[in-house]
Amino acid sequence: MSQDRLVPGSAEDWLARAEGDLALARIPLPQGAFYEDLCFHAQQAAEKAIKAIYQHYGKSFRYTHDLDELITGLQNEGIIIPSEIMEAILLTSYAWEARYPGLSEPVTVEEYREALRQSELVVNWAVRVIRESIE
Repeated sequence: MSQDRLVPGSAEDWLARAEGDLALARIPLPQGAFYEDLCFHAQQAAEKAIKAIYQHYGKSFRYTHDLDELITGLQNEGIIIPSEIMEAILLTSYAWEARYPGLSEPVTVEEYREALRQSELVVNWAVRVIRESIE
């Protein structure tokens, strides 16, 4: 994937931001908030974890929220993606569509829990790939 500029930050930096978004996705739903907002942070955690993988392997990526594009890009670079990580592409809709009124149905607690589960899988995979290669 081509890009016009160098991506700043190390793999560890991107992973730290992914873990930060995952922490926000895990907070109890504040009064007056929406599950869509927590799902956005789940999507962001997965996105930043995947971008951490790109940084780890020294590969470039386009600035996008599209997890399918990002995962496919890794595969095109010869990086093996576990099947459970492939399921995370469904989180892409939480990047923008679910956050705006009238574009989708409200997110249910069950959908939120599934988004969180998928996000945790992606972040944990990135942690294994990046941190275990350092040790």
